[in-house]
Amino acid sequence: MNAETASPPPRRRRPSPVLAAIDLGTNNCRLLIATPLRSGGFRVIESFSRVVRLGEGLGRSGVLGGPAMERAVAALTICAERVRRHRPYRLRAIATEACRRAANSGELLARVKSVAGIDLDIISSDEEARLAAVGCAPLMDRSHAGALLFDIGGGSTELIWLRAGEAEPVFATSMPLGVVGLAERFGPGADYRAICAAVMPEFAAVKRRMERCAPFVPAGHHLLGTSGTVTTLAAIALGLPHYRRDKVDASWHDCGRILSIVEQISGLDLEARARLACIGPERADLVLPGCALFSAIHAHWPCRRLRVADRGLREGMLRELMAEGRNEA
Repeated sequence: MNAETASPPPRRRRPSPVLAAIDLGTNNCRLLIATPLRSGGFRVIESFSRVVRLGEGLGRSGVLGGPAMERAVAALTICAERVRRHRPYRLRAIATEACRRAANSGELLARVKSVAGIDLDIISSDEEARLAAVGCAPLMDRSHAGALLFDIGGGSTELIWLRAGEAEPVFATSMPLGVVGLAERFGPGADYRAICAAVMPEFAAVKRRMERCAPFVPAGHHLLGTSGTVTTLAAIALGLPHYRRDKVDASWHDCGRILSIVEQISGLDLEARARLACIGPERADLVLPGCALFSAIHAHWPCRRLRVADRGLREGMLRELMAEGRNEA
């Protein structure tokens, strides 16, 4: 075969760009590394999550404690090692409520930069709500008029009203109510009814503000929940012996069934909660405040169905990093 008839050498496929997102929250440090797909989604190639309890003691002292910062730096060092292994084209790293509130958050950012080489960006509560919406919006059921997205975090709770066919939320807010702060406020022997009584007026005030934008009709909407509280409740509702993201993410639940599980959990003491599958010792003190927050949300926006998202800020960041890459191409 001469040069004129020889087949051209096969064209090498261009490797997909790698993107990474880090979320340092009040309770957890999470990492997601992924590559974009032609469908518009992404394929996760590595993930990491560790409980760091960065907000421990913050409500009393107003500052991040030394042990809490050590746990956060250790977790972010692991994130940095994994990021370097994959050499992402783009990386975004954010910190949320604990760092927003702490008087010494600058000290943590400097230590993270020095030890782990990561530039943390402390985002506003509005930005946190927006990223949660970007990350979870693909799970909104278009057969409904809309969804109330809620993200119950360690230091704050975000509420975002999404309407089908509208790019911008009708209403979005971030409340300084989270499972870590409430767990510390009420202590390990917390009374569930007392937590509910404390948070109900806060949600009533938010509902009044939302109603000034437009009337919310529960019959036409569904709840769309993300965070450890709602994914844990979903795992229990599904009867899972241990947590499985592939079973929980995008699952549908009857709110009445979830509320019955909340009632069961609220009647257990700390040790009994720790023995439950999908809760364990790490979350035993946090699940009760989370249940109270969910109950308050449903009491004010009583939708019949709940869709659960094991996704949120990191997925929102990845989607925006993907969009930036397409715009530059």
